[in-house]
Amino acid sequence: MDFGPSDEPVALKILIAGGFGVGKTTLVGAISEIRPLRTEEVLSDRGIGIDDVDGVEGKTTTTVAMDFGRITIREGLVVYLFGTPGQERFWFMWDELSYGALGAVVLADTRRLTDCFPSIDYFEQRGTPFIVAVNCFDGADRHEADDVRIALDLDADVPVLLCDVRRRVSAKTVLVALVEHSLKVLTASQS
Repeated sequence: MDFGPSDEPVALKILIAGGFGVGKTTLVGAISEIRPLRTEEVLSDRGIGIDDVDGVEGKTTTTVAMDFGRITIREGLVVYLFGTPGQERFWFMWDELSYGALGAVVLADTRRLTDCFPSIDYFEQRGTPFIVAVNCFDGADRHEADDVRIALDLDADVPVLLCDVRRRVSAKTVLVALVEHSLKVLTASQS
């Protein structure tokens, strides 16, 4: 992948993954320069027993396909953001969404930390570079990044950041960390 100046436009694809209610839609909305495409549907009684709302009782909608946003870095360099659905019944979408991705942000909620294991497993099994971004929800206990790394049994080279995805600057920091990590991983694999 050539990241230098060129006449050809360059598009980077980044996935935003994680468990149900972790903030994927919020992150895409906070940083996208366009009004994000959202495939939100109202939670219904048909999800009772399927959708685990413990810890996110106030959640009323869910992503059923994807979220999509765009960031123009400069002329000819665009980042496309794809938020994955969080519930297991929509995971069939992941292979299509992840095709050609530079890397992924796995959002984590310390109140429901085990919900991010399927995302981590997915990207580890496919060799997709990823970082973990702990979305620090109001009222949730705060944990150090290293403590989260230990709890998730992550390799030392996988970045773990604390963030608030409602804030554009925090979302930007997360995405920059992912791009830097992905470039490091891709460069090392080519050596």
